[in-house]
Amino acid sequence: MTRADVRVKICGLTTPADIEAVSRAGAAYAGFVFFARSPRALSALRARELALQTPPGLARVGLFVDADDAFLDSVLAEVPLDILQLHGSETPERVTALKARHGLPVMKAVGIADAGDVPKIATYGAVADMLLIDTKPPRDAVLPGGNGLAFDWRLIAGRRWPVPWMLAGGLTPETVRDAIALTGARQVDVSSGVESTPGVKDAEKIAAFCAAAIGKGA
Repeated sequence: MTRADVRVKICGLTTPADIEAVSRAGAAYAGFVFFARSPRALSALRARELALQTPPGLARVGLFVDADDAFLDSVLAEVPLDILQLHGSETPERVTALKARHGLPVMKAVGIADAGDVPKIATYGAVADMLLIDTKPPRDAVLPGGNGLAFDWRLIAGRRWPVPWMLAGGLTPETVRDAIALTGARQVDVSSGVESTPGVKDAEKIAAFCAAAIGKGA
């Protein structure tokens, strides 16, 4: 694997400048958050504006946390998304149902704290189109992701699953290259690691992250 094989997702975009920075840096995915408690949360109207500004080739990913059908229907009626990211406690059955209901690829986040969590990856890999392997949030965490915490990457080193997967959890421009080398990840996701303050993306950090992961940007 070369660095050019790695694809980057920048999650939690909130402004046109974010879209421009992510596109310029060479990322493959732009993430929009539809979870009210997140500092990166967007309304459907705002997300629609950003999604329509996203250039071709940059996949638009919507992050949802245990969203019901009514909420998902309302967002998707307004926002042109390419991928649904489920970042809550959705069951494998829920993943299957949403794929059928909306006809979009579904990425399921799986939280990892210790070796006992690893088998869940294969369980969701049997039904999702893509996996996002993230740090399990602390019990008292307000957010299911974007907390800037890393798990022990050795737990998944050298492992493979039946669908593409993405590494997340506490990645930064300084650590992403080591994370890729250790885990063999071909896709990486970052949110808080490229922010100046919670919810505010930093274009220089985005460029540095992509430069470290795929050799583009800075």
